[in-house]
Amino acid sequence: MMDPTTDNAGDPGDARAALEALRAEIAKAVVGQDPAVTGLVVALLCRGHVLLEGVPGVAKTLLVRALASALDLDTKRVQFTPDLMPSDVTGSLVYDTRSAEFSFQPGPVFTNLLLADEINRTPPKTQSSLLEAMEERQVTVDGTPRPLPDPFLVAATQNPVEYEGTYPLPEAQLDRFLLKLTIPLPSRQDEINVLTRHAEGFNPRDLYAAGLRPVAGAAQLEAARAAVAKTTVSPEITAYVVDICRATRESPSLTLGVSPRGATALLATARAWAWLTGRDYVTPDDVKALALPTLRHRVQLRPEAEMEGVTADSVINAILAHVPVPR
Repeated sequence: MMDPTTDNAGDPGDARAALEALRAEIAKAVVGQDPAVTGLVVALLCRGHVLLEGVPGVAKTLLVRALASALDLDTKRVQFTPDLMPSDVTGSLVYDTRSAEFSFQPGPVFTNLLLADEINRTPPKTQSSLLEAMEERQVTVDGTPRPLPDPFLVAATQNPVEYEGTYPLPEAQLDRFLLKLTIPLPSRQDEINVLTRHAEGFNPRDLYAAGLRPVAGAAQLEAARAAVAKTTVSPEITAYVVDICRATRESPSLTLGVSPRGATALLATARAWAWLTGRDYVTPDDVKALALPTLRHRVQLRPEAEMEGVTADSVINAILAHVPVPR
């Protein structure tokens, strides 16, 4: 097993091997969710945040907990509830009677990996408490900005918006997430594998007993990010990304298309995926592979299109089929 503190952790090849080991380690706890696991790794490489959406019971929380167990990083969890206050997330000033002064008590957001569980079950005011943290990598309390540790990733889970007791995330909040990953119900064989594991004694509340160990740390992650930054992007690929995003703004099914921030995000995730697959250059297939998770939460359907059963994914897939692919 790889030691995350090894001396040659700065080598790009070792960094890629560590992240491949990370994906394999998570698979010890989560069955059949390879796209979501890959998305979390891509987000780590891009310094981005991830929104995981799925019905209750499809292992959204377990997936993030498994990621935390396989990383040699500090992790905290916040259960978002209707009565959660912004200060419960960011921290607050506390009066010390001994010194007769106010001191800052950091909230759980001061960590490397924050699990924001069921984020859409808390009102928008508390949801928005993460906006500055996710974008600026800092928290301002009483006018004083306080930097967050690096790396910093928010992995939020949510139930579909039609479920009772949910508050839809505002567009500004959604735009802060690099990826929106949908967690489907498992296939029949995957569900059989899940039940078999439980019958053999798997305890999702004790991942250490399941054999999960840290296989990657900050050193490998930094080396991987440096290697991703050197991945070549041709002018044709850049133009292809722009054409895809501009097509969403012209779609008759959408009232809101992808912004330039979304185009930048798609280019970043395509580069990370290209590097993960062993290449130092980006292809159109890399862009297509990451288009849905990177763009689906950055567009807004027209009400009449939604009533006709059109989805954001179907609109983006149609655009990918029509935008000319560079040679």
